[in-house]
Amino acid sequence: MKPFIQLQSLVVPVDRANVDTDALIPKQFMKSISRTGFGDNLFDEWRYLDRGEPGQDVSQRPRNPAFSLNQARYSGAQILLARENFGCGSSREHAVWALSDYGIRVLLAPRFADIFFNNCFKNGMLPITLPSELIEQLFNEVEYNPGYTLAVDLPSQTIRSCTGMSMSFEIDATRKHRLLEGLDDIGITLQNADRIRAYEARQRLNTPWLFA
Repeated sequence: MKPFIQLQSLVVPVDRANVDTDALIPKQFMKSISRTGFGDNLFDEWRYLDRGEPGQDVSQRPRNPAFSLNQARYSGAQILLARENFGCGSSREHAVWALSDYGIRVLLAPRFADIFFNNCFKNGMLPITLPSELIEQLFNEVEYNPGYTLAVDLPSQTIRSCTGMSMSFEIDATRKHRLLEGLDDIGITLQNADRIRAYEARQRLNTPWLFA
């Protein structure tokens, strides 16, 4: 998993509450267990004007010019600004994979659905919960300042805007450590690789019939 330390990026707003995981990645695209290849279909029903199907050439599909991810001013944004209860609905981890594959690394919202929130940390993404009034202020700043950027610093747990705003955020210490070190569940386990190998060696001596 790629470590997360600092990020300065454009911010793309998705000004809708209760964005569920089916909106993030519709069910017809959930036919792979690979973590890649989902970015083109992130927000598929909102980004495109036709119905998407797996294997389509998205370059030939008509796009919705009103949706923020299709607007040139937000091209390349790695920070997504959202409303209340982002990531609700089913527990599909594909929703986080789609955001990550698109290039999103930071999410800002007043509240996230619990399972989605946990899945973000397992995939190297930083979901930040901020007070509703601060989220509202950020939406206003993004709207009226083309090229609006935020600088997110995980070690200091701070966010600074290109307009001079400064804010702090909370994060669990264990999750912070895992993001800084780029450790997913497998990475955490592999930190004990020597102990695991030693245990297996003892088991081969003590219970050889299990390895016959």
